[in-house]
Amino acid sequence: MPTLNIVLLEPQIPQNTGNIARTCAATGARLHLIGPMGFTVDDRKLKRAGLDYWHLLDITYYDSWEDFASKNSGPCFFFSTKAPRRYTDMHYPDGTYLVFGREDAGLPESLLQQHQAACVRLPMRDAARSLNLSNTVAVAVYEALRQWDFPDLLDHGQPRQFQWDES
Repeated sequence: MPTLNIVLLEPQIPQNTGNIARTCAATGARLHLIGPMGFTVDDRKLKRAGLDYWHLLDITYYDSWEDFASKNSGPCFFFSTKAPRRYTDMHYPDGTYLVFGREDAGLPESLLQQHQAACVRLPMRDAARSLNLSNTVAVAVYEALRQWDFPDLLDHGQPRQFQWDES
């Protein structure tokens, strides 16, 4: 199975990080949390948002962007409302890192400038400031997985009270 990595740089809201952790658990994506964070990892709100999926997570913590960058290599895509191209215009290869910034500030512009060719955005109306971080991560994760034809993911379900027609 290809490896997908979700990177949160200085997340501030525990509920968002918990929701993102749940998305990672459900899809097999690895989660990378870069501090400083606006909460502790034992925060009740963080745990509640992730529900009982924490045992399914592959999660790594870093002290800073420099710490993360020194320990990881692979193609990175930087999600920002300031980016010049759409996230759907990119090809996400195996080992991709999808990088997201703080809920209140996004990614530092200096980081965006260093990686201009890999900066992407989700299209939205001009009057909207941004989407919720956990929603943005979910959209990005599923675009990468769609490009890979959803490897190792169950793509069908079964109701409890009836059977699907075979047609």
